[in-house]
Amino acid sequence: MTVKEVIRKRKSIRKFNVGSLTDEQLRTLMEAAQWAPSASNMQPYEFIIVKDDKLKAELVKNASIQRFITSAAVVFVGIGDPTREKWYKIDLAIAMEHLALQAAELGLGSCWIGSFAEQKVKEILKIPADKQVIALLPIGIPGEDPPARSRKSLDNLFYTNYYKSH
Repeated sequence: MTVKEVIRKRKSIRKFNVGSLTDEQLRTLMEAAQWAPSASNMQPYEFIIVKDDKLKAELVKNASIQRFITSAAVVFVGIGDPTREKWYKIDLAIAMEHLALQAAELGLGSCWIGSFAEQKVKEILKIPADKQVIALLPIGIPGEDPPARSRKSLDNLFYTNYYKSH
């Protein structure tokens, strides 16, 4: 599969079939995040991979009741370190998107989650106060194949040399 094909295949999956990831799939996902670029190669982030069903249920209660979290095989919790450098959120986002694209290439589904009660998530997963939870990424066996959503035209997204109002 080409990069272009993987990019177009990646969709937000909110329904997962029961099943776990193999150790090889999990390692491949972890390596995708590991190889993500970051400012000065500082990698100012860490991940918790939540497999436990009880913990996933607790996350649901604190993530805008996004129930599909519980049926995902795993939930990657992206943690940034604000003390490392000012680009930590962007660096974490790049690593998370590497995870999402790698999941798509493996035939797995994922869905970015940015709406959650950060303090509660930190308590549930015992994350230190000086760290910041940036995003959650449930990954699992897709239980749906939603149609691709429409996109803005290239002319509405890109300009040459100067900004142009529409």
